[in-house]
Amino acid sequence: MKVSGLFVKQSLSAHSWIGLLVSTLMYIVCLTGTLCVFYPEFQRWEKASVDESLAFEISALQKGVNDAIANEEVLTSHMYVYLPTEGRPFLSLANEKQDWYVNHDGSLGNVVESKWTDFLIDMHLYLTIPNSVGMMLVSTLGAMLCALIISGLFAHPRIFKDAFKLRLSSGTRLEQVDIHNRLSVWGTPFYLLIAITGAYFGLVSPLLGVVSAVTGKDPVAVTASVFGEEPQLNLAGPLDLETAFTQMTVVAPDADPFLIVVHEAGTPSQFFTIMARHPQRMIYSENYHFDAAGRYLGKVGFSDGEAGRQIVYSMYYLHFGHFAGYLGKAIYFILGMALTVVSVTGVNIWLAKRKKRDQINLLWLGVVWGVPASLEIALLTALLFDFVSVSLFWVSLVTTFALVASTEQEADAKKKLLTVNAVLVALILLTHITIFGSAAVAGAALIINSLILALLIALIAAIWRPNLTQLLLARAID
Repeated sequence: MKVSGLFVKQSLSAHSWIGLLVSTLMYIVCLTGTLCVFYPEFQRWEKASVDESLAFEISALQKGVNDAIANEEVLTSHMYVYLPTEGRPFLSLANEKQDWYVNHDGSLGNVVESKWTDFLIDMHLYLTIPNSVGMMLVSTLGAMLCALIISGLFAHPRIFKDAFKLRLSSGTRLEQVDIHNRLSVWGTPFYLLIAITGAYFGLVSPLLGVVSAVTGKDPVAVTASVFGEEPQLNLAGPLDLETAFTQMTVVAPDADPFLIVVHEAGTPSQFFTIMARHPQRMIYSENYHFDAAGRYLGKVGFSDGEAGRQIVYSMYYLHFGHFAGYLGKAIYFILGMALTVVSVTGVNIWLAKRKKRDQINLLWLGVVWGVPASLEIALLTALLFDFVSVSLFWVSLVTTFALVASTEQEADAKKKLLTVNAVLVALILLTHITIFGSAAVAGAALIINSLILALLIALIAAIWRPNLTQLLLARAID
């Protein structure tokens, strides 16, 4: 069968555009995931003026929870009570749709909102696509990342031998190749960890479905075998949180409760789970079940049960790095940025090999600097107008493409985009300080604003001295 030259050309073009689309999605997931390392700090940064406290009265909380369950406008089948922690130092109660601050007397206060942070998390987990489809897509990208990492190692037999070889003054392509290969080698264990755990979140449900189909077991039973069975009760009456917390001091004296989940709220079948962290353990929590009267029913076994259960409940910390304080977050942030750079340089190398400059080159430049700019615009609108729009993000990104397309030289386009990003970052910093005053330089807000200031300095340096990074790296190596 003879294939026409036109068909081959069109196929190659389609391949290039599909590759660019996948690379764009991978880049967005990597960048937003890196920022999500600090999502608790971003949540507090958005509402820097909120009073923070670790103190609360369990008796007042108990009354507040039971009042909320009795309120038909608030009640949903699942209710959530977030206890104050160092990372989230305020008390709140949520149903399946909304979250409220809880006052000292147990009554509901204002709505808990962090619109940009929620948007950021949604972008990372779902790419703003409806949740089930979006999460599967992101998890598929995680699986693809695993394949890219492994194939990359085998494709470069000298990759470990040349682990410290950096040719920063040998031309753009060689620089990109060396930066890509060196960061890939140095961060391989971390990248595989992120890729595997990322793939897990969206693919675990389909995998459990496959296990159910192969084994012939009921899907509920298969899920319960991993995440634990829910108790079957018929006990009406208000929740007795005080008795349950007294039981916790006996059952798990070293545990640190941070979340209460009320299941089947407002029905005779209701029970609640106290989720508690265990010091020196990687698991997200151990889950302790209690009936409405506060009687202990047992735990799931994430802390000391089967290995599979312990691994499953370690995925969150392993993926987001929230297990070693700010040092762990800093390490994850740096390595996450390295992975983001790897995703960018990989495409840059591919574009250099094409030996031609066209709209694909310009569009990729628009992606690299347009995605951060679009996130910054979304953040600025959240601060100024308490509003975040998914549509605005994508419109901003498309507008960036138009800006780049109108520029003949890539260097000029890059300088324009760097300038746009610098201006937006400066506006974000000034706006936050103007709105929150002294609160902008305290607690979590100080951490985030310090990162924003560092980003601003880096952008100004990139505009003023485009080759500054290469020069610093070269000196460090010499």
